[in-house]
Amino acid sequence: MKILKKYILKEHIPPFFISLMVVTFVLLIDKIIDMLNMIIEKKLPFQVVVEMFSLSLPYMLALSIPMAVLVATILAFGRMSVDREIVAIKSSGVNVYAMIGPLMVTAIMLTGLMVYFNHWFLPNTNHKLKNLMLKVAYYKPMTIIKENEFTTFMNYTVFTKQNSDSLLTDVLIYDRSQSRFPRTVFAKTGNVVQMDNGNSLQIILNNGEMHERNEREPGKYQKTHFSRYVINVRNIGNSTDFFESGYRSDREMTVTQIMKSLKENRKELVTKSKEVQDLDNRLSLTKLQRQGYTRDVEIRRLQSMKQISSDRLSELKETISSMEVEFHKKFAISFAIIIFIMVGIPLGLMTRTSGIGMAFSVSSLIFLVYYIALNGGEQLADKGLMPPFMAMWVSNIVFFILAVLLIIASIKEKHIIDMPTLMWRLKNLRNRKNPPPDEIVH
Repeated sequence: MKILKKYILKEHIPPFFISLMVVTFVLLIDKIIDMLNMIIEKKLPFQVVVEMFSLSLPYMLALSIPMAVLVATILAFGRMSVDREIVAIKSSGVNVYAMIGPLMVTAIMLTGLMVYFNHWFLPNTNHKLKNLMLKVAYYKPMTIIKENEFTTFMNYTVFTKQNSDSLLTDVLIYDRSQSRFPRTVFAKTGNVVQMDNGNSLQIILNNGEMHERNEREPGKYQKTHFSRYVINVRNIGNSTDFFESGYRSDREMTVTQIMKSLKENRKELVTKSKEVQDLDNRLSLTKLQRQGYTRDVEIRRLQSMKQISSDRLSELKETISSMEVEFHKKFAISFAIIIFIMVGIPLGLMTRTSGIGMAFSVSSLIFLVYYIALNGGEQLADKGLMPPFMAMWVSNIVFFILAVLLIIASIKEKHIIDMPTLMWRLKNLRNRKNPPPDEIVH
């Protein structure tokens, strides 16, 4: 019995890793297509390209591991069914489902690993990837300055009618770096030079004029002509070493950071709710007073304060809902591994196919339905139409029920798609009236 249990577990290992590589590669190709234009346009160094894809890989693994588990399960049990190994097991009086103990233990361990991966490792890599993409956006700034568009970076907004690889023509720059009144600079030509390993820029302008107002004397206006003018933009964070920015979105927060943020936001939510209620009561009492200028001013002031508090209240509710969705989503995707094994075993037995193409097709369809349902639930939860817990776990609940029904059907020897019989009939269309041979049916 122990040998049989180990055998069933070992049958899952090769197809799991093959499926994981294939699915991850497919997702990676999609990412390459998205980033290819940026890589070519900015001529990014090889090291930066490798860092971009290595930091994108954890997000892909969060999706490809559950799908690889589903493919491996369908493939392993489908092959054993085609090779009559399942028939041999059943003829020995052994229940197939009694032999999957080690497989389920491994699935539980993998689920625990994915919980850690999704809640701690993945948020940190998402945060580093965001920071790297921000720096890439500033890499080789001539490429980010688009023709006939306003491009803003740091305290500068740049417009140019034409941008070649080394020359800008008809340049307009709003410089907000030195005073609260933007300095406007016009130039016929210009170019941008990287300095300090990309951490600083030098914008060199030729044949132009500069318009500015005096901050101490706002009424004073100055116009200056120049043949050459240089603008130095320092510390733009353009080097490719990582830095930690202060802000993290919900997808960049670890579970401890999400819990801390939820606690703070819920506390503020209670305070704002009381504040809105208090302002509403004060507004009602003010409206009962005798009409007059003072009463009208006070009503407008209270209405304005209430509107600000109400807007903040709505913002807090959306933030809390979004964080709760992300919290439950990471758990739900992790536990999908167990659900997919429960779905994959009866599907492998009932489809009776050892072909990897069939396994991928069935798995892709199931995972697509699962992922669409998960994203749909996320959208409903973000709009407040469904509780975050139910929105993220409803897919697992539905597929768990489906798994139970499929297991019952497989115990009763039912088939969803009898692939050997189907293939025989396709090859013998002229003999449609004849039944397939016993070695095909059984």
